[in-house]
Amino acid sequence: MRTTIFLFALTAIVFFSCKEKESYQPTEEDILYRMPEESELHEGTWLQWPHEYQYGLDYRDRLDDTWVAMTSELVTSETVHLVVYNEAEKSRVSDLLTLAEVELTNIDFKIYKTDDVWTRDNGPIYVRDADNKLVIENWGFNGWGNKADYENCNAIPEQIAADQNRTLVDISGDIVNEGGSVEIDGNGTLMACKSSIINNNRNRGMSQVDIEKLFAKYLGITNYIWLDGVAGLEITDMHIDGFARFGNSTTIVTMDKDDLLEWEIPQSDIDILYASTNNNGVAYNFIKIPLTQNNVVTTYGKDLGYKGSYINYYIANTKVLVPNYNDPNDESANQMIQDIYPNRTVVGIDVRNLYANGGMIHCVTQQQPEE
Repeated sequence: MRTTIFLFALTAIVFFSCKEKESYQPTEEDILYRMPEESELHEGTWLQWPHEYQYGLDYRDRLDDTWVAMTSELVTSETVHLVVYNEAEKSRVSDLLTLAEVELTNIDFKIYKTDDVWTRDNGPIYVRDADNKLVIENWGFNGWGNKADYENCNAIPEQIAADQNRTLVDISGDIVNEGGSVEIDGNGTLMACKSSIINNNRNRGMSQVDIEKLFAKYLGITNYIWLDGVAGLEITDMHIDGFARFGNSTTIVTMDKDDLLEWEIPQSDIDILYASTNNNGVAYNFIKIPLTQNNVVTTYGKDLGYKGSYINYYIANTKVLVPNYNDPNDESANQMIQDIYPNRTVVGIDVRNLYANGGMIHCVTQQQPEE
């Protein structure tokens, strides 16, 4: 997630707590839960609707159209679980959706207070236990290393588990980890930047092996693609889902070298990424999608001063929502992603105003797998 609002030069004080090269090798007995890959069948998608109570009316009003567009597409694919701040917001959002002719029957409103919209990072992580039962894991969230208010958002997984009468596996006291920090391929491989996890502003004193033990136990991970990342570059300390995703179990969707360098990915990380292999030592296929041709300009005329990434898309049951920027590269990027998912329909969602606040489509969505 990139941002012009929260830019912190913290590199000197939030380096990784450990630079180990060795990895933890779990046994089957060490793995208690497995996280389904995003493209597996969903029951629904979680969204936290923007409101005025943290950043004001302009913030809310500039984002409404993006949430209406996402909801309009997702209700044709699966249930949409909409988190709204209070009853007044529920009424306001219902009116917006009705005005846009969005069918409300496939929408599940939940009234929970939130600090912001980044459901991927603070929301519930659904995993399957040894009996294949779906449970919610509550990973700790601390506002990307205490850079933003987070108390309301941190409570969301617990509230959802209680509402759904679902088992809550609370590991918030063991580790802080945002959903956007990690990508999984569904076959035991995890891809992440150390800078956003093995970092004293999240997990002080924890080593790479300590982290890997928890990822093995709670996500079913046995193979790692660790990039160093860059701590302090932006609010997330470099989330992986802005520039590299698993398109499927054999494919990594990313950018070419020049665009990755423009995204400020270190050359050493680019080399590691391009050399990635799966659990069986087999190299991934790579699809490289360009950045926008131009720097992104919001609908209210603000030039953000940097280009936009298309990698931060979201895979729903019948749709793939792709960030668009009113840019000449929108159409070609959408088509490249459409080729990856021939059985789903790619839809471009205008995220220019959202991007001004730090993220895109994947950052604000969270999947709930089918039972």
